[in-house]
Amino acid sequence: MSLRTTAVAVAALLGALSLPAAAQPTFDGFLCCNMRSDGSWISDGNYAESGKRIIPAGTPARVTGYGRNRVQVELNGSKQAIGNDYSRDLDLGTFAKRYVVSEDPARKIAGYPPKIRDAIKSARVTKGMTREQVAMAVGYPMSSENPNLDAPVWRMWLGSFSEFQVLFDNAGRVRHVETDPQTRNLVVME
Repeated sequence: MSLRTTAVAVAALLGALSLPAAAQPTFDGFLCCNMRSDGSWISDGNYAESGKRIIPAGTPARVTGYGRNRVQVELNGSKQAIGNDYSRDLDLGTFAKRYVVSEDPARKIAGYPPKIRDAIKSARVTKGMTREQVAMAVGYPMSSENPNLDAPVWRMWLGSFSEFQVLFDNAGRVRHVETDPQTRNLVVME
């Protein structure tokens, strides 16, 4: 086999293993979880900074394209980018499917007990929630800090200096949230 043939074969194999951003699929779905936006940018950190509004879980979403560390989406006719700021161990296709899901979460939310529904609607965590319900309420934890979603603790942030830790019991339900008193008032529903 010639060096050129080997190089072409290696390039083809590498290309098959990792699709470039432009080759990732576009698709329709729903926003997985409550996400905070400044009007054009949603970070996977989902910080509750001043001027950001919550776009609710279940909002119809269309993935329209990809850029460097971002997924271009259309939400209710508004163009947004979901930034892969802290979960770069996930390829963009996997990242897109984490945040834009095929099944409408609003249907699931409607079937939850009232306290869980209220917590999700207000972007808060309450005792007894499942991991899926926590994600619907406050977004996914950053995969750079939480590589295993089945872990007993999720480290999350409401802002750069407002960390909170969601502790799960053996059944995968919230047993406690550890944080400072100010963050607790903003993220926990008693």
